[in-house]
Amino acid sequence: MRPDAGRVAEQVARQSYGKLIAFLAARSRDVPAAEDALSEALAAALRVWPKRGIPAKPEAWLLVAARRNLMQAARHRTVETKAQTTISLAFEEAEERMNEAGNSIFPDERLKLLFACTHPAIDSSVHTALMLQTILGIEAKTIARAFVVSAEAMSQRLVRAKVKIREAGIPFTVPPRPALPGRLAAVLSAIYAAYGLGWDGLDGEEAHHSLAGEAIWLGRALLTVLPDEPEALGLLSLMLHCEARRDVRRDGNGCYVPLDEQDPVAWNANMIAEADALLRKAGSFNHFGPYQCQAAIQSVHAARRLSGTIDWPALTTLYAALLRMKPTLGARVAQAAVVGRALSPAQGLDLLDRIDPRTISAYQPYWAVRAFLLARAGDDAAAADAYMTAIGLSDSPAVRAFLAERLKQARQAKSG
Repeated sequence: MRPDAGRVAEQVARQSYGKLIAFLAARSRDVPAAEDALSEALAAALRVWPKRGIPAKPEAWLLVAARRNLMQAARHRTVETKAQTTISLAFEEAEERMNEAGNSIFPDERLKLLFACTHPAIDSSVHTALMLQTILGIEAKTIARAFVVSAEAMSQRLVRAKVKIREAGIPFTVPPRPALPGRLAAVLSAIYAAYGLGWDGLDGEEAHHSLAGEAIWLGRALLTVLPDEPEALGLLSLMLHCEARRDVRRDGNGCYVPLDEQDPVAWNANMIAEADALLRKAGSFNHFGPYQCQAAIQSVHAARRLSGTIDWPALTTLYAALLRMKPTLGARVAQAAVVGRALSPAQGLDLLDRIDPRTISAYQPYWAVRAFLLARAGDDAAAADAYMTAIGLSDSPAVRAFLAERLKQARQAKSG
């Protein structure tokens, strides 16, 4: 028995899931069948590898096994002989390429699958969720939490969308330039959503860190196809600016460190330089979109490395621009936090008070910002109540500990 075989199988699955699914689905035109075939291949790996040893090319082993499963399943269904032959020849050719001269590389089709998931034939409300699951292997229940719907409802939507890809014969290809604008927004949104899930789940979880890395890879892959698309440039710049600070979001004891208290010297200077270069290139196309605006906000924070201060007026201006383009709840709360620092806590609180109460009852950042601004305004009793709500809504132990310390300070100020 080789106890590390299971761990290797899980690691390969985590790193290669989307690549394998995309390759299988792009040739079979059947996402559910590709998922089933790969699932069976992974189950076989967990049975076989501990006994026989880890193969020299585990990713290729999984692809060959999944391809075999896919063909066996096809033979049990009513499939046209011509279609079966086409699929079979495509996979045989892929296997031959992989086995030539020890080559274990096969084409990465994830970008094509991303665009297939945003086809107009599929309900636009499920585009992002579909891409998160098929490309990155995120479970339906995790996606459901992000979209604030039940896991059952999300699973049903995803199943319907995958069936639609098969039944409508949706092509697995990057669309021609004239069709890109309507499709690109959903692709960018899904990539950023994937990065956000990886970022939010930081607390020492390797899988979440890998998810953020995969999102950055997808952003880079998109730019190889659309090198002059300003919003694609802006998205990659935004992700790199955030990623440059990943290692200092926690101190040596694992405690949460807010952005304005982080040591900028510890940020990744090379990543910041690349992010700023991408942002400058995006700015040369005379089209300023929301991803560029968010990247510009992060660039202002990054400039503290050189200036030693935060340009709060610049952030106020950028958030006002972002709200005009994309008035999301997160952007409105972030704007209030910035205005509360740049102008006064009262003005920041006024912006928070304008937000529909129905949208913020379970939104943790709202309560954390509200507590912070109330404390700055000297209303320690109300701040303590808001901190309690924020703590209750937080999924992160490190963030809860940070907020608990702020709550302690507010209570001490109140009693003093």
